[in-house]
Amino acid sequence: MTQKPIVVVGSINLDLVAVAQKIPSIGETVIGNDFQTHPGGKGANQAVSIARLGYPVQMIGKLGSDAFGTGLRKHLQVAGVGTEAIGTFEGPSGAALIVVSSRGDNSIVVVPGANEAVSPQCLDQNIELIRNAGMVLTQLEIPLETVEHLATLCKREKVPLVLDPAPAMELPSTVFRAVEWFTPNETEAAFYAGESSQLAPTIAEERANALLKTGCRGVVLKMGSDGVYLSSPQGQDSVRAFRVKPVDTTAAGDAFNGAFAVGLMKSLSARESATFATAVAAISVTRKGAQPSMPNLEEAKQFMIEHAVELPKQIAR
Repeated sequence: MTQKPIVVVGSINLDLVAVAQKIPSIGETVIGNDFQTHPGGKGANQAVSIARLGYPVQMIGKLGSDAFGTGLRKHLQVAGVGTEAIGTFEGPSGAALIVVSSRGDNSIVVVPGANEAVSPQCLDQNIELIRNAGMVLTQLEIPLETVEHLATLCKREKVPLVLDPAPAMELPSTVFRAVEWFTPNETEAAFYAGESSQLAPTIAEERANALLKTGCRGVVLKMGSDGVYLSSPQGQDSVRAFRVKPVDTTAAGDAFNGAFAVGLMKSLSARESATFATAVAAISVTRKGAQPSMPNLEEAKQFMIEHAVELPKQIAR
């Protein structure tokens, strides 16, 4: 049976990564010990996560007319991402300036560039792609009006929409009501719940239930080393994080979202999908870079076996 592709609507960036002993405070200068460039952007990261796991994926986005754009497009194609719906913007490609500490923590400044040109018209031009998708993933590194339009289209076409609300910003109720899974991290969950950024596991249920009241049908709280908490009308559940030594946490959430979508498309339960996605994210933090850190399916399966996690038959075969 032909698999319906996952469609990712989102950002494509070049990541400029500086590694230092610590992330500088305001007004502080620190000496770095490494510098690298990697393909990134939350949308592209999630698309590559899906492709590396062997699932068909198409991306809707924009790249600049600069040399960065040419390289980023080629990288996506090599990774297995369908790029036919990625247009060219006469101007610079998106970029992200990332500082990574020796502990693996990061601080990021995103310069949208061509991502600002991902318009509602881009979605209308690719409506057949959206209509025939098994699931659509998006984030908030593209214009909000485009996210709003995407929510309207997905609701009309009855295509499940997964929203990664990063960077956090105010959203209209129409967007929430169109979302199948809302996937904030600790900081984003606090923003939408109007509370402090500390998300203790003991209050995860309370916060998830508060977010459900926004109108979305399911919530996945990504809590880093504290794991994942899931809440939907079908019930609540939690998944422990795998214990690994982090090298770079950049794009761990994107690795998770891509794998979570793959799990759902393979008919895994929400808990099984979250467990699979947690394993994929755990592998990603042990590697440098965003897209270069994404594991393939065999690596994810082996990791789960090594950590005594039973593989669902849809993943094992």
